[in-house]
Amino acid sequence: MCEPRFGAVRDAFARNFDDGREFGASVAVYQRGRAVVDLWGGSATAQEEWRQDTVALLASATKGLVAAAAMLLVDRGQLDLDAPVADYWPQFAAEGKAAIPLRWVLGHRSGVVTIDPPLTLADIEQSTPVIEALAAAKPAWRPGQAHGYHCLTMGWLVGEVIRRVTGLPAGRFFAAEIASPLALDLYVGPPGGRHDRLADLVVPTGQQLLRGRPDPGLGGLNQAICDPASLFHRSTFGSFVLTADPLASVHQAEIPSCGGAGNAAGLARLYAALIGEVDGIRMLRPETADRARTVEASGMDLVLRCQTSYGRGFMLPGGPMWPGTCSPTAFGHAGVTGAFAFADPDNDLAFAYVPNRMAELIEGGHDRARDLIEATHRCAIS
Repeated sequence: MCEPRFGAVRDAFARNFDDGREFGASVAVYQRGRAVVDLWGGSATAQEEWRQDTVALLASATKGLVAAAAMLLVDRGQLDLDAPVADYWPQFAAEGKAAIPLRWVLGHRSGVVTIDPPLTLADIEQSTPVIEALAAAKPAWRPGQAHGYHCLTMGWLVGEVIRRVTGLPAGRFFAAEIASPLALDLYVGPPGGRHDRLADLVVPTGQQLLRGRPDPGLGGLNQAICDPASLFHRSTFGSFVLTADPLASVHQAEIPSCGGAGNAAGLARLYAALIGEVDGIRMLRPETADRARTVEASGMDLVLRCQTSYGRGFMLPGGPMWPGTCSPTAFGHAGVTGAFAFADPDNDLAFAYVPNRMAELIEGGHDRARDLIEATHRCAIS
């Protein structure tokens, strides 16, 4: 489905396939609380076409789901962004973390980015070892004095606060309070740890990765990826013992920072409900949505080693991690699998793109997502 006014989005989506840049994908757009684009195409696996109900791994776009859950509790008065995390989770106060407010965790300012010794899949599935490790963790910098992407830890940290307030893990709270009322095909780890509608992930070749190395905006990140002593390396590969199939393991383990799955229709509908009414449901009051997109941190990211900007659990426009043109009031989240979604309050717009070929960002650009976002922006303001 694509309304005529958004025909340029359909054209951009088709070009991604015609040019051989896409394997399988979905893209969706809401404006003024109503779906105006819902497209899918290509292949989910080597044997199956992408269907309307196909879902794909979201990677860090999952953080947007957890952030939405946290902000819903803020909206209900059950969480206070300025309250110390230790007020909800007393054990977290260890190693100088007693004064870290929840908003510093959501804004990637807490410094709690590494876990030593690294967690195993068994640790993650048991949950308790993860929570104990985070409670005992020492911040990598003085909390509040800098910011750096909490690659794995943000979801666990915020998720534990959600669990202590509601009695439910973040994924189950999201399912019950957000996904179910809005009928979203979005999951933070699907029931049973598997999903028979899940698309295969197409990873880049070594040659494709090498093409991304010269990107000047990502020079620091590319160096950090190869440096075991870097905060990026220590907060990802150094904090989790990888298995033979790490991406499948992440999905199965229900990691709230990066283990989600879904499609563009679900993501766009979620973001639309964060800034307006969708079929009679609005998740956040306008003032709470404004708080979600309030700048918490901006500038050089100590982990990603590039310019980033964060609100309360959401990425904000600016820097190489945000492709395309949008309103300065936009907020959303990207994932290394190529998934990207955002809300644009100025234009009452929500956009989502979910492919199963990993982000071109690490191959030296993100043309697929950028082209779709640019087309959406032009259509929305015309």
